[in-house]
Amino acid sequence: MSTSTSIPDAQAATCTEASPADGRPPDGRPLYRQLADQYRRAIDNGVLRPGDRMPSMRAFMQRHGVSLATATESYRTLERAALIDARPRAGYFVRARQTAALPAATEPDLAVVPGAAQFVGIHSAISAIVSKFQRYPDALNLGGATASPGLYPTDALQKAALRALRRRPTLLTAAGPDQGDPELRAIIARRALDAGIQIGMDDVIMTHGGIEAVNLALRAVTQPGDTVAVESPCFFGLLQVLESLGLRALEIPASPTTGIAIEALAFALQTHPDIKAVVVVPNLQNPLGSVMPDTHKAQIVELCARAGIPLIEDDPYRELADAAQPPRSLKAWDTDGTVIHCTSFNKTLAPGMRVGWINGGRWHPRIGMLKFAQSRHNEQLSQVVLAEFLETNAYERHLRRLRDRLRIQRERMAAAIAASFPEGTRFTPPGGGMFFWIELPRDVSSAAFFDAAMDEGIRVMPGTVFSNAGRFDHFIRLSCPSTDLDEADDAVRRLGRLAARRVAHARTP
Repeated sequence: MSTSTSIPDAQAATCTEASPADGRPPDGRPLYRQLADQYRRAIDNGVLRPGDRMPSMRAFMQRHGVSLATATESYRTLERAALIDARPRAGYFVRARQTAALPAATEPDLAVVPGAAQFVGIHSAISAIVSKFQRYPDALNLGGATASPGLYPTDALQKAALRALRRRPTLLTAAGPDQGDPELRAIIARRALDAGIQIGMDDVIMTHGGIEAVNLALRAVTQPGDTVAVESPCFFGLLQVLESLGLRALEIPASPTTGIAIEALAFALQTHPDIKAVVVVPNLQNPLGSVMPDTHKAQIVELCARAGIPLIEDDPYRELADAAQPPRSLKAWDTDGTVIHCTSFNKTLAPGMRVGWINGGRWHPRIGMLKFAQSRHNEQLSQVVLAEFLETNAYERHLRRLRDRLRIQRERMAAAIAASFPEGTRFTPPGGGMFFWIELPRDVSSAAFFDAAMDEGIRVMPGTVFSNAGRFDHFIRLSCPSTDLDEADDAVRRLGRLAARRVAHARTP
């Protein structure tokens, strides 16, 4: 379509919505965001097509009855989302949507029989990476697992903390309840219904982040020397926990689209009678970004229940999924207490607060005892602040903004990866969250690539740390935590050039 074509009146009408005033609409969102969302939907639905001219500022103000400031911010929001472009002396135009042109990541070979379970030895590899991170403190972090601090509601949480301390001045000096703040646990139990989980407040134990919850779950159901089935690739933090507990890891292949392979797990349970637990991240798995379909969720819960083996669900990313309705947790299919549900607010709200929780299924009393023995109660202030934030609509508004921002970052990064990385690169864009699991050409070692990227001032995570069995040497995990989209785009382009150089070097006679 010609780029000089103006937005047709019929199309413009679909983007018009009467508003009572130039201010905040009834749902609490700023009016500029609501108007930007109307145009976003029109672009997504094909009503506005690439090359269409957007209304001028004056026309936008008249059409929607808003001020220049609101009109300007609406267009800036669409620009930040890479949906429109400003052209000098010409106005705003709908951008061509960029889509990743790289092939999807390789699916696992289910014909490969899971190998022998191994004692985990990942601490030294992680320590080496952390040591290198410390030598480059100013490197751009594209290897982390949390979003930028600027994407979390810092001011709102600070104000809530001040109100909590004024209202309850002994929060920092009085010991709290063993299971956690009662008000917060009641709110969590109500909110769990959104994930398909039916529990009461007494079925919730607060933990120091999600990692303590997983640690408690494993301690409750295993003994040193036992075997635990895990996804492959697997979050290296889980491998560290397994190593610290003296457990063996049996790696089960996982798909970048559907998560752990149910058939491979079923075979492993038949051939490895020493498996004492299964640990999975069903929603936006780290590092794959996969979401397990509901049919698979039902199958894995039934499989573990039939085998009498606890299924430990680590579910911190669920609310970051792009779907209009976030996916359900595995616990939604649990009828006999087989599933131990672990999660936290570290990724969705406040990494610095380290607030997590666990429902232990049939092992809940034992987990409560272990929690008391291991770390006693959690500190109270963070829990009271979180309870206030969750009780209002503030958390839902924050989640909408966070998902929107992460989606924009992922789209920008996916386009940059497709445009910059060498032939032979593969990846499957996730349906939410902040991870990209990138399969590099086999000529590229992720460990060497990690070192070279650090020299470029960019942090990535090499694929070798996501397996205890020496797999994924030519994979890397990238994340999109930065609030500076241009900076992230530039870093991805530099990484692409670096990968291309390494491929060329490896193939030079």
